[in-house]
Amino acid sequence: MSMRDARSAELFERARHVLVGGVNSPVRAMRAIGRDPIFIDRAAGAYVWDVDGNAYVDYLASWGPAILGHTPPAVVEALTAALPRGTSYGAPTEREVRFAEAVRDAVPSLERLRMTSSGSEAVMGALRLARAATGREPIVKTIGGYHGAIDGLLAEAGSGATTLGVPTSPGVPAGATAATRLVPYNDLAAAEVALAGAAAIIIEPVAGNMGVVPPAAGYLAGLRAACDRTGALLILDEVITGFRIARGGAQELYGVTGDLVCYGKIIGGGLPVGAFGGRAAIMAELAPEGPCYQAGTLSGNPLATAAGLAVLAALCTPQVYEDLESGGAALEAAFDDAGVSVRINRVGSMLTPFFAPAPVTDYASATASDTARYGSFARALLAGGVYPPPSQFEAWFVSSAHSDEDLARTTAALAQAEQTSAA
Repeated sequence: MSMRDARSAELFERARHVLVGGVNSPVRAMRAIGRDPIFIDRAAGAYVWDVDGNAYVDYLASWGPAILGHTPPAVVEALTAALPRGTSYGAPTEREVRFAEAVRDAVPSLERLRMTSSGSEAVMGALRLARAATGREPIVKTIGGYHGAIDGLLAEAGSGATTLGVPTSPGVPAGATAATRLVPYNDLAAAEVALAGAAAIIIEPVAGNMGVVPPAAGYLAGLRAACDRTGALLILDEVITGFRIARGGAQELYGVTGDLVCYGKIIGGGLPVGAFGGRAAIMAELAPEGPCYQAGTLSGNPLATAAGLAVLAALCTPQVYEDLESGGAALEAAFDDAGVSVRINRVGSMLTPFFAPAPVTDYASATASDTARYGSFARALLAGGVYPPPSQFEAWFVSSAHSDEDLARTTAALAQAEQTSAA
């Protein structure tokens, strides 16, 4: 399939003169798959269209939040109604209350909630609160776990840092990571040792930023028990998994309860939004009830809450999650039907195909993947009208908008990409 690219090339040339690297987030540069970025013009349903008019079946899904597909009518209608009433007030609204009630209805462990403008901000607030509530400083994180571009957590981080081969970042003071303790994902024994005297462990219950890596049997329950024994808090980073793998997220799917839980992406219907919440006694440490300060002018933004309420309402029925599960299974089967030699990790509607020599269970086994092979495979998929994540170390997402026809088109593109990239 011949793809036009003149307009994207022109825009990239202009962008490099005004934006660092020509992009506003490193992985968008597509360097990890050996090509220049594609500039997107619009999106609808399961598709995105670039500025050259090429259409792609989209499995990036804006890195997860397009769970209903792009521009779902309910979200468009909610935003259309909210926009004339103002874009930001810097003051409380009824919609914020309704939004928090809707989230708590889905996740009863969230006795109190605090909204932010991004998942990264939610994580920052949760870490500060954990330290304030416990009187301890050390934070445990998993090697390859990514929780936002936060100084103290950019130690052996996944996501874009892995894509670029940067395990830590210049500009981060040594003191910022001095209180960060690193343990391998799925290694319960290491976590138990590290939790002694720690304020908290923060973890993606399903790793999504070293590629999708599910928790081993008993791992999350073991972390919960270890936190109870040591007095550390369990912080679940559900920025990706929240409302995606179940209405109640990983807590519902795996039967584990976090002391604090962080959200982003999906809960705002694709708008910039985040939130963190947990037990009322812990959340009461936050200002204005307690001494731990956290604030944000755009927190509870009226457009984000309008979109979020529309999405949460659409996710209330079990049928949505049955459809997402079947869609994820169908995409996994498509790789097999297309004869692609790959290892697939999948949880519900999120998956990663690893060109890896052995099962992927942690960061070390994920980074053993053949990234050059993934790069050539991804380029071939794009040429065939399928848009994958531009990195081996990210999740693919299926939405409720993906149809059987879209999956059939994907299977054909997978088969062609396998032949092209393996040649």
